[in-house]
Amino acid sequence: MNYKIRGALKRNRGNLIIFLILWLFIAVVIVAPISHSWHISKQTQEDMGVFIDQFVKDISNPLDTFKNIFEEGMAEEYFKTLGGATLIFGIFFIVGMIKTAPRNEYSDIEHGSSDWSQRGEQYKILSNKKGIILAEGNYLPVDKRGNVNVLVVGRFWFW
Repeated sequence: MNYKIRGALKRNRGNLIIFLILWLFIAVVIVAPISHSWHISKQTQEDMGVFIDQFVKDISNPLDTFKNIFEEGMAEEYFKTLGGATLIFGIFFIVGMIKTAPRNEYSDIEHGSSDWSQRGEQYKILSNKKGIILAEGNYLPVDKRGNVNVLVVGRFWFW
């Protein structure tokens, strides 16, 4: 399971910064006008009409709205709304991370390379100095006893 988390984080390293910037944008530009408009509409007892009018005013200048939330003492309602938006955003984020997680431990390993071995296991059979080239840094020694046949899969480029 650990390889899935590491693989998902490795694949989404650049997207994590974008997700954080998007969350900050949502917190200031969308959540602040919604919570401010909702608070104003609850005070006047006219829920939807006042909410829409106030929301249009608030979303046109979100930074002033964000400042007014803390000046007028609406921070508690803002943080409740932000918590709900963060929960929804977090669910989408986790679903995206799960979708990009590798299927198995060997998903991103090149076939035919020595990445499958760890801590020099391949050098019990192969050589890292000289012989027939198998992969980068891996050679089949010619002085090895036993079968030294090599199957080459692929094509040769002559230009």
